[in-house]
Amino acid sequence: MENELDKNFKEVETTLSKQFGEDLDVKAILFLIGVQELGKGPMKFSKNAKLDVMHIAICTLLAPYGHYEFEGLDKDGWPHWKVVENLPPLKPGQQLYLIKQAVVDYFKNKELTNNN
Repeated sequence: MENELDKNFKEVETTLSKQFGEDLDVKAILFLIGVQELGKGPMKFSKNAKLDVMHIAICTLLAPYGHYEFEGLDKDGWPHWKVVENLPPLKPGQQLYLIKQAVVDYFKNKELTNNN
């Protein structure tokens, strides 16, 4: 199962890296997902805003697993989420596995890769 995940995640990495012209790691992919979900297009972000954008990505990715629920947009158009179910304690390798799986699922659902 892990080999299949690695293969699928590598395909996402490769597709995005080609699209953006540089190698992207997990954090960069999370940032791109957050920007996409924010829906405001290209813009400059402060350090704190970058963390908020990555939080948007994490909430978006973990919502289908039942951990977050979308509450709505604030007056500035930023999405807000509420915790539905806390994540169980995870070791760093388990966290990475969950994030990679969620990223692969996200792009499958968005039909942005060939993994349909």
